[in-house]
Amino acid sequence: MPGIFQLSVDQLAKEAREIESLQIPAVILFGIPETKDAVGSSGYGEKSVVCQALKTLTDAHPELLLISDVCLCEYTDHGHCGVVAERGENKGIDNDATLELLSKMAGAHVRAGADVVAPSDMMDGRVQKIRDELDAAGYKEIPILSYAVKYASAFYSPFREAAQSAPQFGDRRTYQMDPANGREALREAALDLEEGADILMVKPALPSLDVLKSLREKFPVPLAAYQVSGEYSMIKAAAEKGWLDEKMAALEALTAIKRAGADFILTYFAKDVAKWLS
Repeated sequence: MPGIFQLSVDQLAKEAREIESLQIPAVILFGIPETKDAVGSSGYGEKSVVCQALKTLTDAHPELLLISDVCLCEYTDHGHCGVVAERGENKGIDNDATLELLSKMAGAHVRAGADVVAPSDMMDGRVQKIRDELDAAGYKEIPILSYAVKYASAFYSPFREAAQSAPQFGDRRTYQMDPANGREALREAALDLEEGADILMVKPALPSLDVLKSLREKFPVPLAAYQVSGEYSMIKAAAEKGWLDEKMAALEALTAIKRAGADFILTYFAKDVAKWLS
Protein backbone atom coordinates (compact mmCIF):
# COMPACT_ATOMS: atom_id res chain seq x y z
CA MET A 1 0.00 0.00 0.00
CA PRO A 2 1.60 3.31 -1.04
CA GLY A 3 2.65 5.40 1.94
CA ILE A 4 2.04 2.62 4.49
CA PHE A 5 4.96 0.93 6.22
CA GLN A 6 5.70 -1.86 8.65
CA LEU A 7 7.44 -0.36 11.69
CA SER A 8 9.75 -2.00 14.19
CA VAL A 9 9.23 -1.17 17.85
CA ASP A 10 12.19 1.22 17.95
CA GLN A 11 10.55 3.36 15.24
CA LEU A 12 7.24 3.81 17.06
CA ALA A 13 8.10 6.82 19.19
CA LYS A 14 8.97 8.91 16.13
CA GLU A 15 5.79 7.83 14.36
CA ALA A 16 3.69 8.56 17.44
CA ARG A 17 5.15 12.07 17.69
CA GLU A 18 3.98 12.82 14.17
CA ILE A 19 0.55 11.30 14.85
CA GLU A 20 0.08 13.42 17.96
CA SER A 21 1.32 16.55 16.18
CA LEU A 22 -1.46 15.99 13.61
CA GLN A 23 -4.01 15.72 16.45
CA ILE A 24 -4.95 12.15 15.53
CA PRO A 25 -6.28 10.76 18.82
CA ALA A 26 -5.79 7.01 18.44
CA VAL A 27 -3.95 4.19 16.70
CA ILE A 28 -4.67 0.50 16.25
CA LEU A 29 -1.80 -1.99 16.41
CA PHE A 30 -1.33 -5.12 14.31
CA GLY A 31 1.67 -7.38 14.82
CA ILE A 32 3.98 -9.27 12.49
CA PRO A 33 5.97 -11.82 14.50
CA GLU A 34 9.38 -13.31 13.80
CA THR A 35 7.93 -16.83 13.96
CA LYS A 36 4.53 -18.37 13.36
CA ASP A 37 2.99 -21.68 14.39
CA ALA A 38 -0.31 -23.54 14.21
CA VAL A 39 -1.83 -21.83 17.27
CA GLY A 40 -0.36 -18.34 16.92
CA SER A 41 1.59 -18.56 20.17
CA SER A 42 3.77 -15.57 19.24
CA GLY A 43 0.66 -13.41 19.41
CA TYR A 44 -0.59 -13.97 22.95
CA GLY A 45 2.59 -14.04 25.00
CA GLU A 46 3.69 -11.19 27.24
CA LYS A 47 6.72 -10.60 24.97
CA SER A 48 4.77 -10.46 21.72
CA VAL A 49 5.60 -7.66 19.30
CA VAL A 50 2.29 -5.93 20.03
CA CYS A 51 2.90 -6.07 23.78
CA GLN A 52 6.36 -4.55 23.24
CA ALA A 53 4.81 -1.83 21.07
CA LEU A 54 2.12 -1.09 23.64
CA LYS A 55 4.65 -0.73 26.45
CA THR A 56 6.82 1.55 24.32
CA LEU A 57 3.94 3.81 23.33
CA THR A 58 2.42 3.89 26.81
CA ASP A 59 5.70 5.11 28.27
CA ALA A 60 6.52 7.61 25.53
CA HIS A 61 3.06 8.89 24.56
CA PRO A 62 0.58 8.31 27.39
CA GLU A 63 -2.05 10.61 25.84
CA LEU A 64 -2.34 8.55 22.65
CA LEU A 65 -5.28 6.12 22.73
CA LEU A 66 -3.99 2.62 22.02
CA ILE A 67 -6.29 0.05 20.41
CA SER A 68 -5.00 -3.49 19.94
CA ASP A 69 -6.24 -5.90 17.32
CA VAL A 70 -7.09 -9.27 18.89
CA CYS A 71 -6.88 -12.03 16.30
CA LEU A 72 -4.65 -15.00 15.49
CA CYS A 73 -4.36 -14.61 11.70
CA GLU A 74 -1.12 -12.60 11.76
CA TYR A 75 0.53 -15.18 14.02
CA THR A 76 -0.58 -18.56 12.61
CA ASP A 77 1.41 -20.37 9.94
CA HIS A 78 -1.83 -21.29 8.17
CA GLY A 79 -3.18 -17.72 8.10
CA HIS A 80 -6.57 -18.44 9.64
CA CYS A 81 -8.07 -16.49 12.53
CA GLY A 82 -8.47 -19.52 14.76
CA VAL A 83 -7.13 -22.92 15.75
CA VAL A 84 -7.45 -25.40 12.90
CA ALA A 85 -9.07 -28.76 13.66
CA GLU A 86 -8.83 -31.85 11.46
CA ARG A 87 -12.26 -33.26 10.60
CA GLY A 88 -11.60 -36.41 8.63
CA GLU A 89 -10.26 -35.30 5.27
CA ASN A 90 -11.42 -31.74 5.90
CA LYS A 91 -10.10 -28.90 8.02
CA GLY A 92 -12.17 -26.47 10.06
CA ILE A 93 -11.82 -23.92 12.84
CA ASP A 94 -12.13 -25.00 16.47
CA ASN A 95 -14.19 -22.10 17.80
CA ASP A 96 -13.95 -22.88 21.52
CA ALA A 97 -10.20 -23.60 21.50
CA THR A 98 -9.71 -20.30 19.72
CA LEU A 99 -11.64 -18.39 22.40
CA GLU A 100 -9.14 -19.46 25.03
CA LEU A 101 -6.24 -18.02 23.04
CA LEU A 102 -8.05 -14.81 22.13
CA SER A 103 -8.84 -14.09 25.76
CA LYS A 104 -5.18 -14.70 26.68
CA MET A 105 -4.13 -12.26 23.96
CA ALA A 106 -6.57 -9.59 25.13
CA GLY A 107 -5.35 -9.92 28.70
CA ALA A 108 -1.70 -9.66 27.66
CA HIS A 109 -2.44 -6.55 25.59
CA VAL A 110 -4.22 -4.79 28.43
CA ARG A 111 -1.44 -5.57 30.89
CA ALA A 112 1.00 -4.09 28.35
CA GLY A 113 -0.99 -0.87 28.06
CA ALA A 114 -3.86 -1.25 25.60
CA ASP A 115 -6.68 1.20 26.27
CA VAL A 116 -9.15 -0.69 24.05
CA VAL A 117 -9.11 -4.27 22.76
CA ALA A 118 -10.62 -5.02 19.36
CA PRO A 119 -11.42 -8.68 18.59
CA SER A 120 -11.55 -9.05 14.80
CA ASP A 121 -11.60 -12.84 14.49
CA MET A 122 -15.39 -13.36 14.18
CA MET A 123 -15.49 -16.43 16.42
CA ASP A 124 -18.81 -17.04 18.17
CA GLY A 125 -18.79 -15.94 21.81
CA ARG A 126 -15.43 -14.20 21.77
CA VAL A 127 -16.72 -10.92 23.21
CA GLN A 128 -18.17 -12.71 26.25
CA LYS A 129 -14.98 -14.73 26.74
CA ILE A 130 -12.78 -11.63 26.58
CA ARG A 131 -15.12 -9.62 28.82
CA ASP A 132 -15.05 -12.39 31.44
CA GLU A 133 -11.26 -12.60 31.23
CA LEU A 134 -10.76 -8.87 31.64
CA ASP A 135 -13.34 -8.51 34.41
CA ALA A 136 -11.83 -11.36 36.39
CA ALA A 137 -8.42 -9.72 36.12
CA GLY A 138 -9.73 -6.38 37.40
CA TYR A 139 -9.97 -4.61 34.02
CA LYS A 140 -13.69 -3.90 34.02
CA GLU A 141 -13.11 -0.39 32.68
CA ILE A 142 -11.33 -1.57 29.47
CA PRO A 143 -13.71 -1.20 26.49
CA ILE A 144 -14.19 -3.88 23.85
CA LEU A 145 -14.36 -2.63 20.29
CA SER A 146 -16.02 -5.55 18.55
CA TYR A 147 -15.70 -6.22 14.85
CA ALA A 148 -19.38 -7.07 15.04
CA VAL A 149 -19.95 -6.89 11.29
CA LYS A 150 -16.99 -8.20 9.30
CA TYR A 151 -17.76 -9.41 5.83
CA ALA A 152 -15.70 -11.95 3.89
CA SER A 153 -14.59 -9.19 1.55
CA ALA A 154 -12.34 -8.93 -1.49
CA PHE A 155 -11.19 -5.55 -0.17
CA TYR A 156 -8.82 -7.05 2.43
CA SER A 157 -6.20 -8.35 -0.02
CA PRO A 158 -3.58 -5.57 0.35
CA PHE A 159 -3.63 -5.90 4.16
CA ARG A 160 -3.20 -9.67 3.98
CA GLU A 161 -0.12 -9.22 1.82
CA ALA A 162 1.29 -6.51 4.10
CA ALA A 163 0.60 -8.50 7.27
CA GLN A 164 1.61 -11.81 5.68
CA SER A 165 -1.68 -13.33 6.83
CA ALA A 166 -3.33 -14.79 3.74
CA PRO A 167 -4.96 -18.20 4.43
CA GLN A 168 -2.81 -21.08 3.27
CA PHE A 169 -5.85 -23.22 2.52
CA GLY A 170 -9.53 -22.53 1.96
CA ASP A 171 -10.90 -19.14 2.88
CA ARG A 172 -12.54 -17.36 5.84
CA ARG A 173 -16.14 -17.60 4.70
CA THR A 174 -16.98 -20.15 7.39
CA TYR A 175 -16.56 -17.51 10.11
CA GLN A 176 -16.69 -14.15 8.34
CA MET A 177 -20.04 -12.95 7.01
CA ASP A 178 -21.58 -13.28 3.56
CA PRO A 179 -21.52 -9.81 1.93
CA ALA A 180 -25.01 -10.48 0.56
CA ASN A 181 -26.48 -10.89 4.06
CA GLY A 182 -27.57 -7.66 5.74
CA ARG A 183 -29.94 -9.10 8.34
CA GLU A 184 -27.19 -11.17 9.93
CA ALA A 185 -25.34 -7.94 10.68
CA LEU A 186 -28.11 -6.81 13.02
CA ARG A 187 -28.15 -10.18 14.78
CA GLU A 188 -24.38 -10.25 15.20
CA ALA A 189 -24.33 -6.71 16.57
CA ALA A 190 -27.11 -7.48 19.06
CA LEU A 191 -25.30 -10.62 20.25
CA ASP A 192 -22.03 -8.77 20.75
CA LEU A 193 -23.74 -6.06 22.78
CA GLU A 194 -25.39 -8.71 24.95
CA GLU A 195 -21.97 -10.27 25.54
CA GLY A 196 -20.44 -6.98 26.67
CA ALA A 197 -19.20 -5.09 23.61
CA ASP A 198 -18.90 -1.34 24.15
CA ILE A 199 -18.30 -0.24 20.54
CA LEU A 200 -19.42 -1.88 17.28
CA MET A 201 -17.31 -1.99 14.13
CA VAL A 202 -18.40 -2.42 10.51
CA LYS A 203 -15.84 -3.69 7.99
CA PRO A 204 -15.35 -2.92 5.12
CA ALA A 205 -16.83 0.56 5.35
CA LEU A 206 -17.80 1.89 1.93
CA PRO A 207 -19.40 -1.33 0.60
CA SER A 208 -21.39 -1.55 3.87
CA LEU A 209 -22.91 1.91 4.17
CA ASP A 210 -26.44 0.48 4.28
CA VAL A 211 -25.46 -1.79 7.17
CA LEU A 212 -23.74 1.09 8.95
CA LYS A 213 -26.90 3.17 8.65
CA SER A 214 -29.07 0.30 9.95
CA LEU A 215 -26.86 -0.15 13.00
CA ARG A 216 -26.88 3.60 13.66
CA GLU A 217 -30.69 3.60 13.67
CA LYS A 218 -31.04 0.54 15.90
CA PHE A 219 -28.24 0.68 18.49
CA PRO A 220 -27.47 3.78 20.65
CA VAL A 221 -23.80 2.87 21.12
CA PRO A 222 -20.53 4.18 19.65
CA LEU A 223 -20.18 2.97 16.08
CA ALA A 224 -16.93 2.56 14.15
CA ALA A 225 -16.21 1.86 10.51
CA TYR A 226 -13.00 0.48 9.02
CA GLN A 227 -12.03 1.91 5.64
CA VAL A 228 -9.95 -1.12 4.74
CA SER A 229 -6.79 -1.63 2.72
CA GLY A 230 -8.57 -2.27 -0.58
CA GLU A 231 -10.65 0.88 -0.24
CA TYR A 232 -7.48 2.87 0.39
CA SER A 233 -5.46 1.16 -2.32
CA MET A 234 -8.00 1.55 -5.10
CA ILE A 235 -8.15 5.33 -4.55
CA LYS A 236 -4.35 5.49 -4.44
CA ALA A 237 -4.01 3.40 -7.61
CA ALA A 238 -6.60 5.44 -9.52
CA ALA A 239 -4.91 8.66 -8.41
CA GLU A 240 -1.52 7.39 -9.59
CA LYS A 241 -3.11 6.67 -12.99
CA GLY A 242 -4.54 10.17 -13.08
CA TRP A 243 -8.10 8.84 -13.09
CA LEU A 244 -9.15 10.40 -9.76
CA ASP A 245 -8.20 13.37 -7.63
CA GLU A 246 -6.87 11.57 -4.54
CA LYS A 247 -7.76 14.23 -1.99
CA MET A 248 -11.29 14.80 -3.29
CA ALA A 249 -12.03 11.08 -3.68
CA ALA A 250 -10.69 10.17 -0.24
CA LEU A 251 -12.57 12.96 1.51
CA GLU A 252 -15.80 12.13 -0.34
CA ALA A 253 -15.53 8.45 0.64
CA LEU A 254 -14.83 9.31 4.29
CA THR A 255 -17.67 11.83 4.34
CA ALA A 256 -20.06 9.15 3.08
CA ILE A 257 -18.93 6.80 5.85
CA LYS A 258 -19.45 9.52 8.45
CA ARG A 259 -22.82 10.47 6.94
CA ALA A 260 -24.00 6.86 7.18
CA GLY A 261 -23.50 6.94 10.95
CA ALA A 262 -19.90 6.25 11.95
CA ASP A 263 -18.78 7.97 15.15
CA PHE A 264 -15.18 7.33 14.17
CA ILE A 265 -13.35 5.83 11.21
CA LEU A 266 -10.25 3.66 11.04
CA THR A 267 -8.44 4.65 7.86
CA TYR A 268 -5.01 4.46 6.25
CA PHE A 269 -5.66 8.03 5.06
CA ALA A 270 -5.60 9.37 8.64
CA LYS A 271 -2.34 11.31 8.42
CA ASP A 272 -3.14 12.61 4.93
CA VAL A 273 -6.59 13.76 6.00
CA ALA A 274 -5.25 15.46 9.11
CA LYS A 275 -2.82 17.44 6.93
CA TRP A 276 -5.51 18.30 4.36
CA LEU A 277 -7.95 19.49 7.00
CA SER A 278 -5.36 21.63 8.75
